Amino acid sequence: MDAPGGVVGVGGECHAAQVVSADGEMDAAAMERFAAAAGLWGRGLSYAVVSILGPQGSGKSTLLNHLFGTSFREMDALKGRHQTTKGIWIAKAVGIEPFTVVLDLEGTDGRERGQDDTAFEKQSALFALAVSDIVMINLWCHDIGREHAANRPLLKTVFQVLMRLFSPRKTTLLLVIRDKTKTPLEYLTQALKEDIQKIWNSVQKPEAYKEAALSDFFNVEVTALSSYEEKKELFKEQVGQLRQRFYHSIALGGLAADRRGVVPASGFCLSALQIWKVIRENKDLNLPAHKVMVATVRCEEIANEKLKNFLSDKGWLELDAVVKSGLPPSFGTKLSAILDSYLSEYDMETMYFDEGVRAAKRQQLQSSMLDHTYPAIERVMEHLHLVALNKFKSDLEQSLRNTEGFAESVRQCSQASVEEFDAGIRDTAVKHVQCDASKARNKLQEHIQAHVESIRNAKLAELKANYEKKLSDAIAGPPSLSEFELDQTICSKMVSDLREHARSVVEMKAREEAGNVLMCMKERFFTVLSHDRDLMPRTWMGDEDMRSITREARLGALRLMSVMAAIRLDDKPNKIERALTTALLDGGPLSHKRSIEFASDPLASSTWEEVSPKDTLITPVQCKSIWRQFKAETEYSVAQAMSMQEAHRRSKSWLPPAWTILLLAILGYNEFMFLLRNPLYLLGLFVAFVLSYAIWLQYDITAYFRHGTLSALLTILSRLLPTIMDIVMQIINMSHRHKHSPHPSRRPQPIHAQSFMNQTWGQPQVQYKFPDSPSSSSSSVDSNSGDDS
Repeated sequence: MDAPGGVVGVGGECHAAQVVSADGEMDAAAMERFAAAAGLWGRGLSYAVVSILGPQGSGKSTLLNHLFGTSFREMDALKGRHQTTKGIWIAKAVGIEPFTVVLDLEGTDGRERGQDDTAFEKQSALFALAVSDIVMINLWCHDIGREHAANRPLLKTVFQVLMRLFSPRKTTLLLVIRDKTKTPLEYLTQALKEDIQKIWNSVQKPEAYKEAALSDFFNVEVTALSSYEEKKELFKEQVGQLRQRFYHSIALGGLAADRRGVVPASGFCLSALQIWKVIRENKDLNLPAHKVMVATVRCEEIANEKLKNFLSDKGWLELDAVVKSGLPPSFGTKLSAILDSYLSEYDMETMYFDEGVRAAKRQQLQSSMLDHTYPAIERVMEHLHLVALNKFKSDLEQSLRNTEGFAESVRQCSQASVEEFDAGIRDTAVKHVQCDASKARNKLQEHIQAHVESIRNAKLAELKANYEKKLSDAIAGPPSLSEFELDQTICSKMVSDLREHARSVVEMKAREEAGNVLMCMKERFFTVLSHDRDLMPRTWMGDEDMRSITREARLGALRLMSVMAAIRLDDKPNKIERALTTALLDGGPLSHKRSIEFASDPLASSTWEEVSPKDTLITPVQCKSIWRQFKAETEYSVAQAMSMQEAHRRSKSWLPPAWTILLLAILGYNEFMFLLRNPLYLLGLFVAFVLSYAIWLQYDITAYFRHGTLSALLTILSRLLPTIMDIVMQIINMSHRHKHSPHPSRRPQPIHAQSFMNQTWGQPQVQYKFPDSPSSSSSSVDSNSGDDS
């Protein structure tokens, strides 16, 4: 075994290090060296901590070495049973992801420490539970059911103190049964879990966790291993299977039950050091520290006294009484002042006690006082709600009397009522209560909307009744007939003639439209096919459900034909649409649905069911013929839409497949090496690349290939030469500008040279234009007077 100070072995392997000595002193430097050597610092939250508890000489170190590939010191059975592991040792698991820290703890029930010195055993066990995600408990199979061998007193003490010292999180307890006998694992598992549950139930818990279940904090798992000495190969095989469970242990559903409160890996050493320090300072684990205990009792007494005084406070009782009968002014300010006074008195009397306990009891006092004030606060909210709703009703009624528009009146009155409600909420707000007014406001708006709906429905019903009365009076007979003193028979005949005339006009218009039903059906089909539900033009992107869109468009056209098929001025059920849909859209006359609803083909007749021949505009046979013609004339539109989808899909993947690129790379290896050995070829390729990149910037290559590969190649070749000339002219232009730019050290040119330059640069511009190019480019030779040269 390496010395505690040395944690790096041969070849950089991270060996085990002792971080807590047998005397209970933690070696912070050894912990830091281990973390640095093992590479723990940069792991973030991606790491797990595994520790093991168990009796002395039960094979804990042997199990860890086989399970995680560690190098903990093992007991030599030939030298007798004695203490091997002293204190707490740490190591890194080999070959397991995520990064796994392994803690090997000193065995319990050792004769070296004796029966009276069990404090270190309890402290080390508590430390393991506090820092570990997975705690393994090593048990002999023949010791299951025994009080001390099963670590029952130790677990009982640890369960009780853990929740008081730290914020408990869910830890996995992996009970490992060693030297398994013939007893089935199911019976052993049941017995162990029952023992753990009994220990949990007997533990005295804090007030916050009195009703907590064992499963809230611990996930109990049981496994069994054969004897290492008698069945060594079977033992190794079973350990290998157990090792698989530690892979991805922190993933969802992994062996690590809970990751709440896990500190980052960079802070693990500091966290472990502080936890051990707290554990060491609490020598008696069954009682709170004396200072904390006194603070707890005294602060609770003061809090109870202040709560009692608050409940009998005259100001609070008067405020509560007023709330029961109405809405008191400045409710929130008055109640906040009363609460602040008692909280201030509590702070003054408890200012010298433990800060953590004092803050916790203060929070309990505040919560208790607020629990008694919540009914009053709710009544205030109800008063505000009722006042705002009544205001809305009265304002809306007054606004409608003034003949203002209904919708505008609702908007104005609703806004005024909500604003008044919000003002009341602000006036009654208590600063100690985190009140969410949005729910109360939403409830008020719902009641306002319900009242608006009732008023709207009443107004619409009244308006409908008025118009129906006017229509009935007009059809029954105009009042102007009374001056002719006609008898009832003549009046009835005139009314009947008017009805027949109206019906004949409707039938004539319907028959005219029925003759154009095919055109109307196609218009309806194209509208649904080419527009979405918001009537926006549809763009075929390739991921639309063409089948459902086509069916929806055909269904719309079919419904239009069913409306135009017959004149129906009564309220009888419409069977034409169902017959057409079943026969034409749901698979034709052989469909299963048609065989259930109709005994025969519904379109084989010349009349419709429950429709007289004189009211028939389009017979069933004609509907079938029109539908065939309709499908034939709309198939092209559907095929065109599908082609657009396919073209868009192809445009997204115009590059060759990945396997062809890989094949070219493999087969072109020799050519690539040839280019590397000939720099001149590389220079030529570089120039070609620059030229190709410039051409790529000039053209929209992707848009060309959308219309086909051949068309794209012809377009690019036809424009390649002008583009190259354009690029060359631009380069020449840039070089001329650089050559003739002003320079302070350059001597002035002769007059004849300047004249020649003026003649050269004074010529008109030369431009190359490409009207068909998506991004046309032009090159020009700028004029230069040469005066500044």
